[in-house]
Amino acid sequence: MTLALLDFKIADEELAKEMSTRFLDLLPTRTILFPYTKEILQYLIDKGYQLHLITNGFEKTQHNKLMYSGLQPFFKEIITSEGSNSLKPNKEIFEFALQRCGAVPSECIMIGDSIEVDILGAMNAGIDQVYVNHVGIEPAIRPTYTVNSLKELEEIF
Repeated sequence: MTLALLDFKIADEELAKEMSTRFLDLLPTRTILFPYTKEILQYLIDKGYQLHLITNGFEKTQHNKLMYSGLQPFFKEIITSEGSNSLKPNKEIFEFALQRCGAVPSECIMIGDSIEVDILGAMNAGIDQVYVNHVGIEPAIRPTYTVNSLKELEEIF
């Protein structure tokens, strides 16, 4: 927050700390989801898939986001960067998740909307990927699969 405030020529460390705290408190209460999110999660569970979440973030914030959005019941394991001591796209967070879930890369697939973080991270860990390309920009790398909407996942799974 400090750098953001400096862009507006405000050098107030206390204000920056207060804004950061309030932001992290409010962030989890945002409940806007991509279209078809809950439906596709239920579809995947009904097909017999175990769903796990790998996210860059703090434990408390991520768990609260999932609770407020109603997504928490869909995921068996929630792996955070804080809990794993690693960040996507580093392969260590994926290795931590595999160990925690008792899985091997060939049994998994990463569904994500960030080429740099989700898709590249999964590639680094030897996991197939589905790139959800909401913005329609052609990626520089070639994921295992690419879809433009969550509904299209039904064509893969």
